[in-house]
Amino acid sequence: MLKKHTLLISIAYTISLLAVSLIRLDFSEIETIIPSFADKVFHFGAYGVLTGVWFYTFNYRYNMSRIKALLIISTACIAFGIIIEVLQKELTNTRYFDWYDILANVGGVLLATYLVLFFKKSDVK
Repeated sequence: MLKKHTLLISIAYTISLLAVSLIRLDFSEIETIIPSFADKVFHFGAYGVLTGVWFYTFNYRYNMSRIKALLIISTACIAFGIIIEVLQKELTNTRYFDWYDILANVGGVLLATYLVLFFKKSDVK
């Protein structure tokens, strides 16, 4: 059942991440609640999940090999993260380009890639 909807889930997650990355946020209120490094943790996790959902789509739904799927997905997710940072700088007045966000994105992609690559698939029956 899940295989049937993997593409839709991946697209919905990607669009949601794009929207969250570009919406206007009032940082003065947020910074009093959340520590300044917390957004890096969000970036790390969000891009790890992005890599995972797209890997699942390419590997399981389209039967692409693990290595080929990981190369395509990890490259695309890193590029997506960089593009989002540029769009934040160019399209918004409240968001800005941050190299540390890109590093957190890449870290999430690399961790997800490592987990997929080095842990065997377990079949649940």
